[in-house]
Amino acid sequence: MNIRRRLIPGTAVAAATALGLGALSACSLTRAAGNTGKFDVVASFYPMAFLAEQIGGSHVHVTSLTQPGKEPHDLEISARQTAQLEESDAVLYLKNLQPSVDDAVAQSEIKTKIDAASLTTLENHGNEVGGHAAAHDAHQGEESGGEDPHIWLDPVRYAQVAQGVGKVFEKADPQHAADYEKNTAALVKKLGDLDAQYTSGLKAAKGKVFVTTHAAFGYLAERYGLTEEAINGLDPDSEPSAARVRDLERMAKADGVSTVFYETLVSDKTAKTVAEDANLRTDVLDPIEGITSRSRGGDYIQVMQSNLKALQTALGTK
Repeated sequence: MNIRRRLIPGTAVAAATALGLGALSACSLTRAAGNTGKFDVVASFYPMAFLAEQIGGSHVHVTSLTQPGKEPHDLEISARQTAQLEESDAVLYLKNLQPSVDDAVAQSEIKTKIDAASLTTLENHGNEVGGHAAAHDAHQGEESGGEDPHIWLDPVRYAQVAQGVGKVFEKADPQHAADYEKNTAALVKKLGDLDAQYTSGLKAAKGKVFVTTHAAFGYLAERYGLTEEAINGLDPDSEPSAARVRDLERMAKADGVSTVFYETLVSDKTAKTVAEDANLRTDVLDPIEGITSRSRGGDYIQVMQSNLKALQTALGTK
């Protein structure tokens, strides 16, 4: 990947609507990524932008490389976005989720580079994750040898990342360190409350198995004693084999599965086909890779709460 160095200052226009729905209030939608008079942070996609905005508060200006409504795995960095990196104070990204971002960050001269994956632990996940399932699937992860990058869907791991990001912000912008520490603590509390909601909300689930199109919810399944069965692997654009679809249909019947979950940023065609063949219903379980008008909530916390309600309905807790 040929990365252009230092374009003319001021040409790096921010990804204008990158955070969507105004959920991240301090993010300017008109200014360039750098030279804003604030601590300028480029985030790779929504879950990273949410962290930066919640922790940074009024002291940060956050732009996202991934436009709302766009599948983040498909992102290709443009020359303008490369300039965003060079003009900013920090970049917050999740290594091995978006290869073009990894390449751009590696070649960038930006001083503060924060890899969220380094702030918690990652596991190898296949199509079947959680419960008594072993991650024995032949599918591999997104450019990472089977390591599952979807850490933000586990509130506990996401809180670990938040704590790490907060410490980096404190060091990189010491003038506002006290506020970053305070904001980090507030966010960690919100995530702890969310974890408690999931723990209590899924404790009495009659079913323990849920079916998704994309294996994004492995960490969530493991955290709350569930099993995720995914039609596709960790890559949402991969196509399932006919044998995999037949296995899922048999499994759904044996385990009393009622629902095939699909997501907002990827076609629901496969989910509907499997559901129709197995006489199941469909519903949304959002991996929260971006907030759009179709999202069931205006920010990460709200969409996670909507996901909990969807799981409760599908698993027979309400």
